[in-house]
Amino acid sequence: MAGLQAGAPTPSAITVHSQSRRLQVGFSDGSDFHIPFELMRVYSPSAEVQGHGPGQEVLQTGKREVTLLELEPVGNYAVKPVFSDGHDSGLFSWDYLYFLGSEQDRLWADYLARLQDAGVERDAPMNAAGGSACASH
Repeated sequence: MAGLQAGAPTPSAITVHSQSRRLQVGFSDGSDFHIPFELMRVYSPSAEVQGHGPGQEVLQTGKREVTLLELEPVGNYAVKPVFSDGHDSGLFSWDYLYFLGSEQDRLWADYLARLQDAGVERDAPMNAAGGSACASH
């Protein structure tokens, strides 16, 4: 995962909306994204979710109600969310937050397709998903 590409937009404002479970990120290019916590959680850039290489991704389920307990700054390039399910190992660079925000429609469609392909419901507990790896991402 890249930290920050030269000339890439940087956040001008970050707001946690706990009630709607969304992270609002305004960027220097004028973009303003409302990223659902669930999307952030199921696409966490951590090895726990992404695996250690292509084809090792772990399909996340049961994350619809996940909340952010903390959002810790990491230098001048990222934030580290602490989610209510205990997940806290993903570093979300400015580039990655921009990617999540700008591509969220496509990412949602991909996530729902991966759930269907795996025969797993979105709200199934993770143990029901069997921690199943998903080769398409």
